[in-house]
Formats: sequence, C-alpha cells, structure tokens
Amino acid sequence: MTEAVVGVLGGMGPEATLELMRRVLETTPAADDADHIRMLVDNNPKVPSRIKALLEGGGADPAPILARMARGLETAGADLLVMPCNTAHHYWPAIAAAVTIPVWHLVDLTLEHVRAHVPQAGATVGLLASPALRRIALYEPWCERHGLQLAYPQEEETLLTIIRAVKRGIHTDREVEQLNTIGRRLVDTAGADTLVLGCTEFSLLADRLEADVPVFGTLQCLADRMVVEVKGAPPEQQG
Repeated sequence: MTEAVVGVLGGMGPEATLELMRRVLETTPAADDADHIRMLVDNNPKVPSRIKALLEGGGADPAPILARMARGLETAGADLLVMPCNTAHHYWPAIAAAVTIPVWHLVDLTLEHVRAHVPQAGATVGLLASPALRRIALYEPWCERHGLQLAYPQEEETLLTIIRAVKRGIHTDREVEQLNTIGRRLVDTAGADTLVLGCTEFSLLADRLEADVPVFGTLQCLADRMVVEVKGAPPEQQG
C-alpha cells in the first residue's frame, strides 16, 4: 500500500518547520531510509507577518500566498497538507478552499489529543501562545467542540518578546524561565489543568519547561499524528 505524502506549509518560522521534520524523523519507527515519511516542504519565510496583519494592523494579507503554496504542494504530489504555525490557521479556510486534498487543522488535532489525555469534563487549558490568538479567538470554537475551557495569560507582551527572541535564534535560560513563570501563574491563578504550547516557537524550549500539570506542544501533537496516520503505527517517542 502506498503511503501518503505530506505537504508542509512551512517557514513560519523556519526553525519551527525544521523542528517538525526532526520530530517526525525521531518518532517514526524506521530501520532504513525507505521507512521514513515523505514530506514535500515549502519552507517559505517570505509569508507576510501574521502578527502585523492580525495584531498590529496594516500588514499584507498572508492568505493569497498560503493558498498558492498549498496549490503548489498539491501539484507536486502531496496527499495532505499540514502547517506548523498556530496563528496562520486563521487563514485555514482560504487554504482548504484552494486545494482538493485534506488540510489538517493544528488546533483541532491538538485539542483532540489533550482531551484523550486529560479526560475530566470541562478541563481548563492554559494557552501559551501569541496574543494574536486571543484577538482572533482561534482556540475558542475548538475548545467548545472538545469540551474544554480556555485560560489566557495576562503577560502578552512578554510572550511576544519570547517569540521574537526564539525567531532570532535566542533560546537562553531567560526565555525558558519567563515561559515557566507564565505557565505557573496560569496553573496557580487561572486553575489550568494542562498547558498547551500554542506557538510552535515555544516547542523549541519544551524540553526545558517545568510544570505540575501535563504540557502539550502543538508541534509534537502534529508530528505524532503524522506518524500514526501515515505509518499506521504509534510513534516511538513522545514529548
């Protein structure tokens, strides 16, 4: 049986895209090259800034470029599309409408994973993400669909600062401690039962984060689902 070819709308940011590929590689049960998943990757850092378009105002609309990338990946032979950027999912409807192949929704599959591992009714998800997600209410309908509550941190400027630092390749203890502090406040003051890393840049810090509740990274959830769906087997590594 021929395995599905995965098209990746990447470059948002480039390091997060490479991290997705690395995690897929690590979690795929493989004894040789041919056992790995074929990915067609458009690692396009020239997609207009989602922050400028959605948060600051006046930025160019990313939707036409994302739709063009999707069509290009479909033409190149992709059987399904994924996009390792939470904020860019504001444009998911335009992307899905541009192609005839499935376009996975990162928020939906992440919260489905959370619900499976945090089964208590009405569990509260503490969202560590760009402030743009609160502005566009990206997570709200999916939390409702999966029976979850949602809590946002108040430290929006600090979160943006961390994201911008990671995009510049800065992954120091300072950024890790800032993110840990915000996460602890979500648990202690907002009653979060779990934390979700709703920005794929934060996944680059994930192995140094500390929390008293389960932490789920959208990037790892995506990598795991790709392995399960394409290989028909559970991933070898979780995290």
